[in-house]
Amino acid sequence: MSETSTARARVLIVGGGIGGLAAALALARGGIGVQLLEQAGTIGEIGAGIQLAANAFNALDALGVGDAARGRAVLTDTLQMRDALDAREVARIDVGPAYRQRFGNPYAVIHRADLHLSILDAVRAHPLIAMRTGTQVRALEQDPRGVTAVDQHGKRYRADAAIGCDGVKSAIRAALIGDAHRVTGHVVYRAVVDARNMPDDLRLNAPVVWAGPRCHLVHYPLRGGQQYNLVVTFHSRDAETWGVREGSRAEVLSYFDGIHPLPRRLLDRPTSWKRWATADRDPVERWSTGRATVLGDAAHPMTQYLAQGACQALEDAVTLGAAVARAGGDFEAAFALYERARIPRCARVLYSAREMGRIYHAEGVERSVRNRLWTDRTQTQFHDALHWLHGWRAEDCLKGAD
Repeated sequence: MSETSTARARVLIVGGGIGGLAAALALARGGIGVQLLEQAGTIGEIGAGIQLAANAFNALDALGVGDAARGRAVLTDTLQMRDALDAREVARIDVGPAYRQRFGNPYAVIHRADLHLSILDAVRAHPLIAMRTGTQVRALEQDPRGVTAVDQHGKRYRADAAIGCDGVKSAIRAALIGDAHRVTGHVVYRAVVDARNMPDDLRLNAPVVWAGPRCHLVHYPLRGGQQYNLVVTFHSRDAETWGVREGSRAEVLSYFDGIHPLPRRLLDRPTSWKRWATADRDPVERWSTGRATVLGDAAHPMTQYLAQGACQALEDAVTLGAAVARAGGDFEAAFALYERARIPRCARVLYSAREMGRIYHAEGVERSVRNRLWTDRTQTQFHDALHWLHGWRAEDCLKGAD
């Protein structure tokens, strides 16, 4: 026999990652009661470092946690791309004072757990948010008066609306849309290395991309420069299924033959690796059905080549909160407004990330074209090119969607 939760929240949020916590906080700050359901036994984050552009910090400021995140982040000086075969510099973007003045916030790098904690502290302190762990939502039901989520034990949770923040394999998306994710065939290895194990000449205060044929490496500092995040990506020679598991140094080395000795030294530094087989989805024209919608990776999983996955989830959360406030508690109207604001933008980011992956992994003549793309480009021109993405502002998040 199933059990029904006696307390009725106004909104159920399924998933306690960065997007789910941010959505909970955005709604609660607008006076909406939230029940957050997380399948893991504890609220936390896995992974290593992530990059946060100015648009992410603008969203964090709108949620009231920008200072907490900036305090745990490393504010970087530049973004760099180098050719992994000959080590030449392909592009360098200043993200110091001129960038911060242009976009109102820094470009920074942060451990994923530190970003998560910056939001989690505020969520735990908010009286309108209740959290329940060890709860895997398996099904979602709707009727004219609300929604009911059903967990792995058959327990039922009743609310006025539901938001799926449960990742690429979202149960909420399956209930609302039912489409399949797209396995990219690109594999990502991530590791964190102590600063003392990093080569001295690669201890740079910058995310550095070493772009190679069908592969690339990225490194940048974390936690005040005490650690460095290391990410390698390659086109797998095998059929992949989406998922995370322990990695193999031998596999990494097998994909990086022929790269320059300078970046190649990085491959010997980690003592352990986590291996992600990545996936995204083709954009769709709707995310919502009735009183339920999705957010973050459940809505628009994207490849990592623009470093915008978490940034877009934060934008989603702020926009969703603004849409609910604008609609005055009419969740169907709010979710329709949220979709109109977010779907075109997220689709543009997703398509742009795919194209940037092609640029990173260029070979042959295409590599030669890539290496000349940004010759003589000024810093102002770089910033102009980034404006559509990094220039997002919370106060304009519903602009054009009404």
